This record gives sequence, C-alpha cells and structure tokens, in this order.
Amino acid sequence: MELEAAVWIAISLVVLYLVWETVSPILSPLILAITLAYILYPFHERLSRKTGKRVSAFTMTGILTILTFLFMIGFALWINDVKQSLAYYIDAFFRWLLGFHLPPAIYELIQRLAEDIPKRFEEYVLGYTYSLPKLSLQAIVMVFAFYGILVNTETIREEVHALLPQDNRELALKLLNSAGRTLHSLLRGWLALSILKGAAIAAGFYLFAIADAGGAIAAGIFTIIFELLPVLGGWIVWLAGAAYLFGTGETPAAVVFALYGAVFVSPMPDYILRSRLGERETGVNALISLVGIFGGYIAFGFVGLIIGPVALSLLGTLVEEWKKTKEAASTSGTSS
Repeated sequence: MELEAAVWIAISLVVLYLVWETVSPILSPLILAITLAYILYPFHERLSRKTGKRVSAFTMTGILTILTFLFMIGFALWINDVKQSLAYYIDAFFRWLLGFHLPPAIYELIQRLAEDIPKRFEEYVLGYTYSLPKLSLQAIVMVFAFYGILVNTETIREEVHALLPQDNRELALKLLNSAGRTLHSLLRGWLALSILKGAAIAAGFYLFAIADAGGAIAAGIFTIIFELLPVLGGWIVWLAGAAYLFGTGETPAAVVFALYGAVFVSPMPDYILRSRLGERETGVNALISLVGIFGGYIAFGFVGLIIGPVALSLLGTLVEEWKKTKEAASTSGTSS
C-alpha cells in the first residue's frame, strides 16, 4: 500500500509539473481573461436574458476581439513613444516625491522603487516589442478563454464549490468570499472606473495638445495606476497637465482642462459613484493595498496588480480565523 501511494504521489507530481509548464507561458492572458470576464459578467448576464448565453458570449467576445486587434495595432505603432513618455513621467513623479522631507526608511523605499519600476517596465515592454507573434498568440488565448469562461460560468462555479474540502468548508467559503469582496472592489469598482478615467485623461492630453498620441496614452496609464493607489488619484495627472498649459501661457486652456479633469477624472466621479464603489481604504488597509499593488507588480508584472491585493486579503482572512480559533481555545481553557 505504501509503495502504491508513493507511485501515485510521484505520478501526481509529474502531472502537476507538466500542467504548470504548459500553463505558465499563458498564465498572464488567462488571468486577464478571468479578470475581464469577472468585470463584464453583469453585462453578459443582462444581455443573455434577451439573446441567450452563447449569443451574448459570442457578441461580447467579438467586441473584445476587435478592441484587442486595435490595441495591438496601437501597441506596434506607439510602443516606443509610450515607453519614453512613461519613463519621463515616472522619473518626474519620483523626483517630485523625493523632494519632500521624508523619513529615511520611506525615502530609501521610494528611491528603490524609482530605480526598479522603470527598469522592470522596460524589460516587460521590450519582451513584447521584439515578440509580437507571442503577443498575438497570448491575445488569441485570452479571447478564447474569455468566451469559454462566459459560456461555462455556472459550471465553473459548481466545480469550484464541489472541490471545497468538507472538513474545513466554512473556512474555504470565507476565503472565497474574501477574494470575491476584494475582486469586486478592485475590479468592478476602482479598476473599471480607473480605466475610464485613464481613457478620459488620454483623450484630454491629446485634444488639448499637451502631448502626442504616445504621451497621451502614457498619461492615461499613469492615471490608472494612481487611481488604484490609496490616497493618490488621477487629479495629480490632470493637475500636472493644467500646470503645463498654464506655464506655456495658455491660461484659458488650462482652466478648461482643469474643469475637464475635475468633472471626468477626479473628484466628481468619485463623489457621484461612491455609493456603488464603496469608500477608498485608509489607514492600515490602505497600507496593505499599497503593498499588495506594488509588491504584486514587482513579483508578477502587471497581473500582480490583481494577484497582490487578493493574496493579502486571503492572508488577512486566515489571520482573522486564526485569532478566532486562539480566542475560542483560550475561552474554553479558562471555563474548564
């Protein structure tokens, strides 16, 4: 029996290794497909009531395919301009941040991020710049995975619940709920709104002639990142754009752009949609979110913006359950 168990363990490990080697090259597009499916599922649900699940999924996948194709064309045309503009914006932001009188530990951390983020971003971009066929393949994987997830959402949900262990089912459900709350707040809340704000900033930077197409896209990406971070927001980007216009002597344009940013980026959308999005985190939770976003990015690249906060939320749930178990054990020990 022991030999048979050892053989099955060895076979299982080999299978897991082969599966990991197969899936790891396309892990990023799979995570992106899951993310998009999660964000857009409410729209799919409403549309499927009128057209049916498969027609709804096919329609949304077709739209995603067109947008992905347009993105790849833009990526090929503007990637160098976007990369240079992002490097400039990141350097300017960190120089501005390091100009404050910060505690030595925080100053050192920010200085390290100022050195590490541009380098990692350039490596990440160059990896795709010289391998557009790889990007195309990953885009195909993302589109097909997106369609499969939308069509089989109920089956996937049932399978996940069926795999939950019976002994610790309550803890497993709490972990799922914790991940769900984080994903709901991060993806359907702040990420979806941040992308819309990034698009608004990009359009504003281009229409007001603050930057060319590459620089406008870079400003939009910067806005999305700022909106995901606690305390900060897209107001930093539109304020910098308004200051640039004011500095070049275009005062009326600066005022109009400032109003544009306040209405379409921050703070007006936050006040209007706060009841749906929930309050932005402060204090310790804000610090945890910050660590999750930056740490996830450094560890896993852009998909780490999702993995990091979710992982920390799961850790927080486990810590809370451990504390409850300790309290229950101490209470029962005292009563006995």
